[in-house]
Amino acid sequence: MQSHKLTSSEVAKRKRGLTILGVLAILIIMMFIISMNTGYIRLTPSELLDTLLGKGTDKQELILFQFRLPRIVISLLIGTALAVSGAVMQGVFRNDLADPGILGINAGAGLMVMLMVSFYPTTSAAPVYLLPVVAFVGAACTAALIYTLAYKRHQGIAPIRLLLTGVAVAAGMSAAMIVLTLRLDPDKYQFVATWLAGSIWGTSWKFVLSLLPWIVILLPYVFYKARVMNVLNLGEQTATGLGAHVSREQFRLLAAAVGLAASSVAVSGGIGFVGLVGPHLARRLVGPKHQLMLPASALIGALLVVTADTIGRRILQPSEIPTGIVVAVIGAPYFLYLLARTKS
Repeated sequence: MQSHKLTSSEVAKRKRGLTILGVLAILIIMMFIISMNTGYIRLTPSELLDTLLGKGTDKQELILFQFRLPRIVISLLIGTALAVSGAVMQGVFRNDLADPGILGINAGAGLMVMLMVSFYPTTSAAPVYLLPVVAFVGAACTAALIYTLAYKRHQGIAPIRLLLTGVAVAAGMSAAMIVLTLRLDPDKYQFVATWLAGSIWGTSWKFVLSLLPWIVILLPYVFYKARVMNVLNLGEQTATGLGAHVSREQFRLLAAAVGLAASSVAVSGGIGFVGLVGPHLARRLVGPKHQLMLPASALIGALLVVTADTIGRRILQPSEIPTGIVVAVIGAPYFLYLLARTKS
């Protein structure tokens, strides 16, 4: 087989893509530093540096290492996971409007998490490391249901039919969650209401550890399958002609996307639109090739969520605006814009 030699235009596009990835990484670092100094109790830059070097007071170390840093790390992880999950779903379904929140995947994961939490006397008593597993079961069942309802023999899955099916299933899941909240005591009801709004409620290192294995395993797998996703985008017949096992690859990629979304929902609640906005912006910045588009989606998703969380903690101090609401303010208009441009 002859090796493929890159043309000058392809080299230029790759250099431009790598430059954009570098800029996004720098923006994330800047927002990381800003977020560390955002909260009801402010830390000056010198106090922040002293605390990071182990020279801060006990109070400063408690604020930074036990409250802010875990929350920032979780924001970055879930932003990365949700954006990559959305990119995979858009590639598998070849639907630019696919997103784990819009398609009801997040709602299915959330329903299972709520069922699990409702069986424990307090929300803190629920086993943290089991939450992503339970969320994955709910998300997988929901994905299977949506796929079954949206699929038509000899026609496949039309973008608009998939979207409407996902919205309908998500509405049903949300209705079931509302019914469940009527049976909860006041403390759990407050937790559920905050969770549904997309609040990053798992703000300790144990939640980071519960989420990290899913990211470490599934993210490299998705990146490894970037070339396969490029082939799948050519259409089922063309991909099959090129030797791809379309059904098997679609199933594996969809399972990875569901796992990334479900594990994020388990610790962040119902944050939507990240999986929609991230891949679209990435596609505009670096092009449709998944070798660059997937990393760009991950960085944009991480930047979006950590920025939204920082804004939510900053605007109405000492109160907080749930991260999901801030993301929705950004994502909802963009979704309507994309919906208006999409042809059925």
